[in-house]
Amino acid sequence: MKIDVALARQLLAQADHGVLSTVHETRGIDSVPVVFAVDADRLAIPIDRVKPKAPGPLQRERNLAGDPRATLLVERWDRLDWSQLWWVRASLIWMPEPTDGLGALSAALSTKYPQYSSRPFDRILAFGISSTTGWAASESAIS
Repeated sequence: MKIDVALARQLLAQADHGVLSTVHETRGIDSVPVVFAVDADRLAIPIDRVKPKAPGPLQRERNLAGDPRATLLVERWDRLDWSQLWWVRASLIWMPEPTDGLGALSAALSTKYPQYSSRPFDRILAFGISSTTGWAASESAIS
């Protein structure tokens, strides 16, 4: 069953991680697991110092520089009880140099994830949420 936008936004905000997909100029879709936080119509994905990273811009950043569109997919999966399945897809537009709101996005990340309480971010990828859609196998999956 299709779920309405308000519920899709709620499930998105509550999800603890998702899969970010960007567009690579030759390979096509590039997907990577990420953590994120939502603040109103904006979404933040941290580039942190908690986990090791290659030097320089990450591939997702290089992809976004070429095409600012992205998709974030969150889901609940239960291999034994398919009546509990749901997914939400958020269509995003990367904001390479947001003029405001980074403080709120940083705070949202540090509130959602205790690992970020000291805000160990090298940078934050900020996105505008342009649309959300979702599906659930049953009412009980989303209640």
